[in-house]
Amino acid sequence: MSKVKEYISETVTEMVHRVTWPTWKELQSNTIIVVIASVLIALSIFVMDFVFGINGGKDSLWKGLLGFIYKSF
Repeated sequence: MSKVKEYISETVTEMVHRVTWPTWKELQSNTIIVVIASVLIALSIFVMDFVFGINGGKDSLWKGLLGFIYKSF
């Protein structure tokens, strides 16, 4: 039980005294960077899904690369 108390005590000491926490301005700018990167990645996945995935109707000529693969099986 003393090892658990020592672990918790060391964890609190490290989090309070040794960890460098970002300032509010740094946190805001990093959050904006993460949001922009997430949107760009989501858009690129959407485009790849549209090009390579199954899209179009039943009578559509192009159903994407995956549609071609699924049709061949």
